[in-house]
Amino acid sequence: MTLKTFINNVDKIQSLNIKVPLYNIEKIRENTKKNPTWIHFGAGNIFRGYIAKIVDNLLNDKLVDTGIIAVDTHATGRDDDYEIVEKVYKNFDNLTLLALIHSNGNIDKRIIGSITDILHADFINYYDKLKEIFTSKSLQVVSYTITEKGYSIKNTNGEYNKNIEEDINNDPKKSKNIISITTALLYERFKNGEYPLSLLSLDNCANNGDKLKDAVISIANEWSKKGFVENTFIEYLNNKVSYPLSMIDKITPRPSEIISKQLLDLGLEDMNIFQVGHNKQSGFVNAEYPEYLVIEDNFANGRMPLEKAGVFMTNRDTVQKTEKMKVTTCLNPLHTSLAIFGCLLNYNFIYEELQNPLLKKLIEKIGYEEGMKVVIDPKIINPKDFLKEVIEERLTNPFIPDSPKRIATDTSLKIPVRFGETIKSYIENNYDLSTLVAIPLTISAWLRYLMAIDDNGEKMEISSDPMLEELQSYISKIKFKDINSINNNLESILSNKNIFGVNLYDTVLAKKIESYFKEMIENTGSVEKCLSKYIQ
Repeated sequence: MTLKTFINNVDKIQSLNIKVPLYNIEKIRENTKKNPTWIHFGAGNIFRGYIAKIVDNLLNDKLVDTGIIAVDTHATGRDDDYEIVEKVYKNFDNLTLLALIHSNGNIDKRIIGSITDILHADFINYYDKLKEIFTSKSLQVVSYTITEKGYSIKNTNGEYNKNIEEDINNDPKKSKNIISITTALLYERFKNGEYPLSLLSLDNCANNGDKLKDAVISIANEWSKKGFVENTFIEYLNNKVSYPLSMIDKITPRPSEIISKQLLDLGLEDMNIFQVGHNKQSGFVNAEYPEYLVIEDNFANGRMPLEKAGVFMTNRDTVQKTEKMKVTTCLNPLHTSLAIFGCLLNYNFIYEELQNPLLKKLIEKIGYEEGMKVVIDPKIINPKDFLKEVIEERLTNPFIPDSPKRIATDTSLKIPVRFGETIKSYIENNYDLSTLVAIPLTISAWLRYLMAIDDNGEKMEISSDPMLEELQSYISKIKFKDINSINNNLESILSNKNIFGVNLYDTVLAKKIESYFKEMIENTGSVEKCLSKYIQ
């Protein structure tokens, strides 16, 4: 029995204590093809395990009669471009088996049938299909999980990235970047009725909707200068397209071998784990049980009744407060700290780190002491309760095998929000920055991590980061076990306002970070020794 043959084995699958869709999947697919309402760019696990589940809930409760269309956004021009489309979606008839894992190990299993089709963000082969969807009057929402860097169309010098530059100078129909593709498709909608629409970023970054809007309109303005689009298209983007802010929180890591074995033992023959590009994939998604989605209720062409599926629909200010609470205090800074120290201390999984009293104390200090001092209560979610759930239940869950290496990706883009915002809040409120210990200690550990040498003195692989080459050009001049080699090589990093939000040399923190860093490079074991010295 396989997931792909689910429709022919509904009763048998239900007998395995797996919940099944309560709606006619074929009918929903037919409805969606005729009148698409929601299309999503970014076909990864957070989409399959959370966003598609929201629509699945609404379908089960008969509150909607259309599903959601997925678009894979892996870069075109590679041999494995369509592997996700074929191996993760089509091989399973666009179905996903979702395994929601409680902290006690109990697993709720269900089949998600709300994904009606899978396309690729590739104008060479999918332009006509994407255009048909975008020009449909019924389309209400275009959403995104393309990671924070997906909205960065310029480098740190304010110049357009190379792929954006190419798109700007070409016919919009030849676009390759996701934001350029979006803008080109919006232009088709503009030309074919000027119907309103909402672009909904569901990525973990501050003011995500604003970032999406700025990126889209920047490209449209460049196209307007070159005569590719009319000036009235810019007016359309400003007046008839909305860009709601959101805060999303759910951990959906790579598929677990433990879950795979359990599902295979149940008789589901296609629940093995396989390689797609650089990532592990499967027909199932394992995810933690807790989940939060807060969205600004600002939709230009209507929306599904998302509040009926547990989504907090609220005003812009509340979204901003909730997002800031999570990404600056109650989750993301903790994750980044564990990722950095986890890599240096050779941990394979986040939950293992929480068994180390020093690391647990580190993130408690970041959250309860240093971050909570400046957090603003959004009212809809209590910050201390949220933080307690994160530390005591979520990060300690051994059945959610998230890795430090994965979370350490793009750290230079994360630090401005996860630590920089707290530093700026201290300055704005005239709080004593010298009282901060865990945050500067983590920043020092990040600089130590950039040396690509673990605490045992062995070489280690560094996760990808858009600033990695620049950062390591400074760090490479520093020698392990030679504190005199530091000289002024950290200054270009610690003074970078793009990374920290402020020049740290204008504060007491730069010298403190340099001091911690010196202690961390003294010898093997110095990272753990430094951690013990200042966190105990």
